[in-house]
Amino acid sequence: MAKLWAGRTDGATSQIADDFNSSIRFDSRMYRQDIEGSMAHAAMLALKGIISQEDADTLIAGLEQILLDIDSGALPIDMTCEDIHMFVEAVLTQRLGDVGKKLHTARSRNDQVALDVRMYLRKELDEIAALTKELIAAVTDKAEEYKTAIMPGYTHLQRAQPITFGHHLMAYAMMLLRDLERLAGCRKRMNQSPIGCCALAGTTYDTDRYFEAEKLGFDGICLNSLDGVSDRDFCAELMSAISILMMHLSRFSEEIILWSSWEFKFVELSDEYTTGSSIMPQKKNPDMAELVRGKTGRVYGDLMALLTTLKGLPLAYNKDMQEDKEAVFDACDTVKMCLQVFAPMVATMKANCDNMLLAAQKGFINATDLADYLVKKGLPFRSAYKISGQLVALCIRENTVLEKLDLKTYQSYSELFAEDVYEAIDLVACVEKRTSVGGPCEASVQAQIDYVKERLYD
Repeated sequence: MAKLWAGRTDGATSQIADDFNSSIRFDSRMYRQDIEGSMAHAAMLALKGIISQEDADTLIAGLEQILLDIDSGALPIDMTCEDIHMFVEAVLTQRLGDVGKKLHTARSRNDQVALDVRMYLRKELDEIAALTKELIAAVTDKAEEYKTAIMPGYTHLQRAQPITFGHHLMAYAMMLLRDLERLAGCRKRMNQSPIGCCALAGTTYDTDRYFEAEKLGFDGICLNSLDGVSDRDFCAELMSAISILMMHLSRFSEEIILWSSWEFKFVELSDEYTTGSSIMPQKKNPDMAELVRGKTGRVYGDLMALLTTLKGLPLAYNKDMQEDKEAVFDACDTVKMCLQVFAPMVATMKANCDNMLLAAQKGFINATDLADYLVKKGLPFRSAYKISGQLVALCIRENTVLEKLDLKTYQSYSELFAEDVYEAIDLVACVEKRTSVGGPCEASVQAQIDYVKERLYD
């Protein structure tokens, strides 16, 4: 296909250079945005009297037909073209003749590609946000199911204090809610139209950039033409938000992997989201969680690739910026794939409440409550802390737990101990006493669930 930019040169580049320069193999996915943007541009040109209304109608009808033909498969995208913009314009010109050549009036490929990328990523962002909401809903439903299931809370991967499985899950719901907020902020800044900035310096034609922006669903326009064509902050910001989202999924994956191991056996994943071993018949591997953990590094790499590409570019457009698309497209594809598998994996996950409770009992995670018991009886905290630690050491030596020590043993360490000590160190009571906002008691966890659901559906 002839190069539409031939003129200053004869357009005769080598095949190797053509292949190296071409972006259609990855930017062809933006064909819909490219065509919709061109239809709005044709309408604006007619509105301002730059072309006739008849020509605009012809252009819009031609573009609509191209869109229908690509969607139906009647018009395969020619991968020998330089990019999707050139392909659409070339087909339009072939079909309409000289009228087709009028479409590119008062615009450049620089602002055209900036427009297409913003429109495409706006759609991708909306899909990612919707999938994130589905995951938050799955997490909150699971948290509600297990809001009273006692488990050990950890620091340094050591059993620390009693919480509930629902409380633990709601920590991830809060993380994911912040991810949604980041995506919403990113969308707001992304949703500014660059079309009309042209190559870098605007145009001498009397255009209406606001009309075109409104027609394409933008909130406003890029107010500096140099910035409009060279800005890729919205790509980097989206990939940054996605990277943080993937970090949260990776942390969650790591815990699911640990919890589903025989060493923990806190959860059982559905067979639908695990695999087996080709040689060890007893294995049930959490491969989906492991892949999410692994793909997090891939998304990080996409972000770093783009930031590195952008860091030394002078204004305005440079061909280096063609490298934005593969990275941001891959990051979006990857996070969507991970979210699509993660939500049902969580929804079908079952908790082993007995194992969680046993781990909580054997972890002496009520030792702090034991010390607090003595403090409330009048003993200084450091003295109470020491006695509590001595009793834990005794339990370890005798292979028992604090709840099973008799009162006589307790009183041999302090006369302050009485029958009410057993109520004080009961794990359920330990959890329910933690009534501070955000804590693990049932009412607090339910309040967290209600808060997230309200934010999710408002």
